[in-house]
Amino acid sequence: MAIKPKKLQKGDTIAILSPSKGLPSKFPYIFDNGIKVLEEKFGLKIKEFPTARMDSNKLYENPKVRAEDINNAFLDKNVKAIFTSIGGDDSIRILKYIDKEIVKNNPKIFIGYSDTTTLTTFLNQLGLVTFNGPSVMAGFSQMANFPESEKHVKDILFNNSKEYEYKRYSNWANSYKDWSKKENVGQVEEIKKNTSWNWIQGETIVTGELFGGCIEIFEMLNGTEYWPKTNFWNDKILFIETSEEKPSPDYIKYALRNYGIQGIFDKIKAILVGRARDYNEEEKKQLEINIIDVVSKEFNHSEMPIITNMDFGHTDPQWILPLGIKAEIDCQNKKFKLIEKIFEE
Repeated sequence: MAIKPKKLQKGDTIAILSPSKGLPSKFPYIFDNGIKVLEEKFGLKIKEFPTARMDSNKLYENPKVRAEDINNAFLDKNVKAIFTSIGGDDSIRILKYIDKEIVKNNPKIFIGYSDTTTLTTFLNQLGLVTFNGPSVMAGFSQMANFPESEKHVKDILFNNSKEYEYKRYSNWANSYKDWSKKENVGQVEEIKKNTSWNWIQGETIVTGELFGGCIEIFEMLNGTEYWPKTNFWNDKILFIETSEEKPSPDYIKYALRNYGIQGIFDKIKAILVGRARDYNEEEKKQLEINIIDVVSKEFNHSEMPIITNMDFGHTDPQWILPLGIKAEIDCQNKKFKLIEKIFEE
């Protein structure tokens, strides 16, 4: 049974910390704007933990301090959820310092994406439902550009419906304007009209538990003790996305081939792929070709539903996806929905 946290309510206190890069210390105005959104749009009270604005170099040099913030945030009885400030590239260094028993005995919402995949993956393997979604600086700070995303956050984190159907956002943006210029606070690059998801394979209805994150971070975990064990993959709906580093379509092919050799495709029910940041149309098409080549041709899973260009990952706005919660994919009617309550009653 999954360990479920409690839903958020207006007036709740949330912890803000930095488990990866110390960008709040470099771009405090971007960070402050994200805090303002959380306070004013969602009625949350903010408790910044020591790492939240810690100097970037000091943060990098002290992985144990970052883990201590996480342990202390889970222990804090006044804190109802933990939000990450931003991603990065080295949070795998803090995992050995996280107290597993503290986490399991004090379940709370833990949300972030990008390098936070390390943590949402690790905590989810302990049984905790975790959340792949926007961070304070990358997502919440720019939320005013996408009113639909505010409603989505409330629907996911503040409600506890038996079902929730994901819908595509009306508009999207590939990236943010230069953070070194203060006038760009909350600004995104060109806002574009959203297109449909691409249902590139599959004809059936499948159900499974959501699990996934940033594929480059998965590659950092792959081969370590923190990579999911074989039986963990049973009946998962795997979602993957790519970062601003823009891994090539071939990078994705090689990573997925590794999953195939591990037998992961024999165990999971479907694959969801986020909208690839900085990809042009030709690269998006090649990505789909590579995924089909590996999953369907090399590992003989032509029946497996695969959907690409979905509204999560390193572009805005993005969905919140709860790891460990059952979902359903209906290929005929082109629907994707949660079919289980996310939170403890």
